[in-house]
Amino acid sequence: MRYIVLICFAIWGQNSYTETFDLAITINGIKSLEGRIQIGLYNEKRSFPHVDEQYKLYFIDANKFSGIYIIEDLPKGEYAVAVFHDRNSDGICNTNFFGIPKEGFGFSKNFKPRLSSPTFNDCKIDLNSNMSITIELIYR
Repeated sequence: MRYIVLICFAIWGQNSYTETFDLAITINGIKSLEGRIQIGLYNEKRSFPHVDEQYKLYFIDANKFSGIYIIEDLPKGEYAVAVFHDRNSDGICNTNFFGIPKEGFGFSKNFKPRLSSPTFNDCKIDLNSNMSITIELIYR
């Protein structure tokens, strides 16, 4: 009986262990210290880059932002990152008549969209160790 309990604990322990890693995101090109920087982390193709469908969402006051944000203890996997500078702090990435953002924005792998939003695969990073990425904000 004792061996069965030990075997159950060993199996349970293996299944409950998940490798986690840190993702350091450097954001360059912020044009003003007004508003907030919003970082959206996505882990599913179907949700990227839709608002309110992020895996995790982070807000940092632009005037307190050091330029690097570290997300700790992320499970190993595929992710995409979308960042925007919410200059007027209204919680919306304001766009013009054609749907082009008026506020600064950027994506992992520094993907620069042309005529449509990027896909998850365009911006996908494989997190299988601690990692650092840099995102250059685009202002139009």
